[in-house]
Amino acid sequence: MVPVSSLITIAICAIFGIAVPILLSWWMVKKYDVKVRTILIGAGVFVLFALVLETIMHQVVLKLYGGLAAGIFEETGRFLAMKFLLKDEPSGAKTAVAYGIGHGGIEMLIIFGFSMVSNLIIASMINLGQADTILSALPAEAQAQMQGTFAQFETSTPGTFLTGVWERASAIILQVGLSVFVWTAVRKGGKWLWLFPAAILIHFLVDASAVLLMDSVSMAMLEAIVCAMAVAVGAAAVMLAKKL
Repeated sequence: MVPVSSLITIAICAIFGIAVPILLSWWMVKKYDVKVRTILIGAGVFVLFALVLETIMHQVVLKLYGGLAAGIFEETGRFLAMKFLLKDEPSGAKTAVAYGIGHGGIEMLIIFGFSMVSNLIIASMINLGQADTILSALPAEAQAQMQGTFAQFETSTPGTFLTGVWERASAIILQVGLSVFVWTAVRKGGKWLWLFPAAILIHFLVDASAVLLMDSVSMAMLEAIVCAMAVAVGAAAVMLAKKL
């Protein structure tokens, strides 16, 4: 039996993962009059470069380090989109922020929001006594894995799922911050071009830190470290925004 508190938390997480990208996009369009197109380009480039092309690259070169690949693909996609697809947009920081909301928002929606909806459905079916129905629909080799998933749900606490909210909040701050970095490199050029490789390096360092520290520190400590890095990037992005 999945605790009711966990069910409620999963539902809250699902709402958070889906509502935040939508509300942030709506806020930018209404308050700052940015184009929906800018946000959608941010979303589309994440799907193409991070989910499609990066996945293909991982399959071709299995030993390519994941964090570096994510940094190279996402930041290159960001740079190309800003250089060519957004070349007619205003140079101010609001365009970069709108793009970042699209980029980070679709990531939150796909990776977190939809998975929480799936978790909520599975947890509800467990509590309704339909676990056997789920198992019977799976091939034999997948049933053991699903039973392990059921056990995890039944021993989970609200904190287990709320950690995901914290992680996604840090991620969207990072995505918006890196968008400002790359946008500054694209629009100001010259001596500011170093911000593009800097964005790749920062992306790599954040991902690498998460992987390297995963087994040596608690989950709360890990998320605190990642959050601190994201906030630092966000603070730097605010300073860069003033130059735009």
